[in-house]
Amino acid sequence: MKVLLIKDVKSLGKKGEIKEVKDGYGQNFLIAKGMAKLATPDVVKAWQEEQARLEQELKETLERLKREEKALGEKKIIIKKKLAPAGIQGSVGKEDIAKAIKEQMGIEIDKKTVELKKALKTVGEHQVGIKLGHGIHATVTVDVVGEE
Repeated sequence: MKVLLIKDVKSLGKKGEIKEVKDGYGQNFLIAKGMAKLATPDVVKAWQEEQARLEQELKETLERLKREEKALGEKKIIIKKKLAPAGIQGSVGKEDIAKAIKEQMGIEIDKKTVELKKALKTVGEHQVGIKLGHGIHATVTVDVVGEE
């Protein structure tokens, strides 16, 4: 019996491989536990189409992330805060930076992806790293401007 592995199976093979197994092992263990499907031409064709679609989605996502990385590196984000005797009132945190990027550039990022060791408490330009995903990192310039 030929089966298409849906998951990695120890001592048999990796996900996506077609393997020849004994009927009982294939039916009673692999297919019953959801680790494999019977390798009919329709199942194999559907699997290949799904893999091609996933690969195309990944390619499009990487292209979008590279465009966002370039845009973030070129533009400066301006955040206005009230002045205090020593610096600014309060501080500029990850959430403020993520919100400012969305408002000023239209790029939606999660505040958890902003790499900021501690909140910004001074006026001026600061370099802040952002993890966009899939190993792509951007550096954005955040300009904290004081206002009366």
